[in-house]
Amino acid sequence: MFKDLWGQAYEAMRHDLRRTTLTMFGMAWGIATVVLLLAYGSGFGRAVDAIFQNWGAKVIGVFPGRTSMQAGGAKAGTQIRLEEDDVERLQNAVPLIRHISPMMGKTVNAQANGRSFQMPVSGAYASIARIRALDLDEGRFFNEDDMNQKARVVVLSSEAKTKLFSGMPALGESVRCDGISFTVIGILRAKMQEGDQDNTNRNLYIPFSTMGEVKSTRYVDGIWLDYETSDYQEVERMVRRAMGAAHSFNPKDPRAVFVFNSMKQVHQFEIITAALKVLLGFIGTLTLGIGGVGLMNIMLVAVSQRTREIGIEKALGACKRHILLQFLAEAMTITFVGGALGIVIAYTVSVVAGKLTLYSALAKNAAAGDIQLIISPSSLMVSTTILVVVGLISGMLPALRAANLDPIEALRYE
Repeated sequence: MFKDLWGQAYEAMRHDLRRTTLTMFGMAWGIATVVLLLAYGSGFGRAVDAIFQNWGAKVIGVFPGRTSMQAGGAKAGTQIRLEEDDVERLQNAVPLIRHISPMMGKTVNAQANGRSFQMPVSGAYASIARIRALDLDEGRFFNEDDMNQKARVVVLSSEAKTKLFSGMPALGESVRCDGISFTVIGILRAKMQEGDQDNTNRNLYIPFSTMGEVKSTRYVDGIWLDYETSDYQEVERMVRRAMGAAHSFNPKDPRAVFVFNSMKQVHQFEIITAALKVLLGFIGTLTLGIGGVGLMNIMLVAVSQRTREIGIEKALGACKRHILLQFLAEAMTITFVGGALGIVIAYTVSVVAGKLTLYSALAKNAAAGDIQLIISPSSLMVSTTILVVVGLISGMLPALRAANLDPIEALRYE
């Protein structure tokens, strides 16, 4: 039965090949638009995720502030100062922490190979490499032994290496920071960097235990940590409670300590990405709907042209459902052939387009933050579902009209 239906549909489409071809191209253009718009939405989500992964996604930074709420006997306006001991307090109070490190920073006069530049130096624990996603290009990062020995070693960011050593090898060489000599043990890969004022790739990293030779470490500039759970809000609450208990301020005071929680921004962008996908899918569906209107129009014309044929079929004993399936099969054949062609077009466009500029227009070394039009299986499933629905709706009305024709009136039709 189905073989006969598809055979009839094929012969009917051959009867007016030009009209059928144009209708197929309309459906192909519509489904290609849906697939590409969904791929763009998915690519935008991947680009945003890559941007945050550049710095570490589940990361919290804690920085000292000044109280704005009275707590106990302390008045508002009290300066909060963080110490290295707060690192241990947080580790004990927040069991979800994976890695944690204090951070000290200072701009120093960095000298090497006859060159001299003002560059930022950061003192931290060895765990900062995992927290801030500091990937090595050469050498190694400092470790616990370097920390214990207060070793004068330094890890250079990519731009710092270029400025101090140009194209010369840097590993094993010395860099003087405010007159203190450090041995280069590693070079970091270039990270995304926004503008010339961003010092991300000019930073020099030294062990926290050695930082005391460059700057007093009695009070730390901040504390960085990463964690295991997906409940980022609970981790932040636990951090605030621990700091509030240690420094006698109200944990609900937003200004006592400033907490940078990267997952808050990730979550906000996830909402934006989901909304963008829905919007793009809706726009693509409307575009495909235009092709569906064209299909419906062509099928209504076909019903009018074959009214006498329908009357003969009914006179010979064809039921309503036979006529319905005959015209619906013809509409779905056009839909699926056009859909297959549209998917081929979408794949071709995605390959030719490659990456679409997004974050690299604003930042250096940010190719990973651009949009890649990768057509995922989920996008194809959603697109195919939309295609089937549009094809059924577009083909059902003409098919119902054909099935409900009165056989006597149909035979009289000229």
